[in-house]
Amino acid sequence: MSGLIFNPLDRAAAQEILSWRYAPPYDIYNLSPQNAEVHLRAFLDPLNGYCAMTDDAGALLAFCCFGAEVRVAGYDYAEPALDIGLGLRPGLTGQGHGLAYVNAVLAFARLTLGPPAVRVTIAAFNQRAQRVWARAGFRQAGAFTRPSDHMPFIVFLRED
Repeated sequence: MSGLIFNPLDRAAAQEILSWRYAPPYDIYNLSPQNAEVHLRAFLDPLNGYCAMTDDAGALLAFCCFGAEVRVAGYDYAEPALDIGLGLRPGLTGQGHGLAYVNAVLAFARLTLGPPAVRVTIAAFNQRAQRVWARAGFRQAGAFTRPSDHMPFIVFLRED
């Protein structure tokens, strides 16, 4: 998406993300206020690779993350690839712009990290996200169930 600016996530953006609320069934992505400090520490740790995605006016539109932070317990991530996570502001979801955000994140990752392959792990119910990542050239590479709550996930991979 043209005009997106990527910067390391700062405290103000992280706190804004903590307030985001998604409607069911996407409410599994709502972050618990009881764990706000834990989430803030994770968001602000430079080793976790969180970035704010803002417009030219500085409005937070989305965030992304690169690396082990976005991996879900229960899958063998041994195959080398850069793991990517992406979250859109709730009011921007479901409007058909997902591919533009995915392409922006991929372009940023290519430019800054240069991975030979990229991977995304998506909750199996989230057909909307699966369609977007498939349109971006990803193919299903695996499926698994998270041990803690038996939630099914699908892993998508794209080699660049």
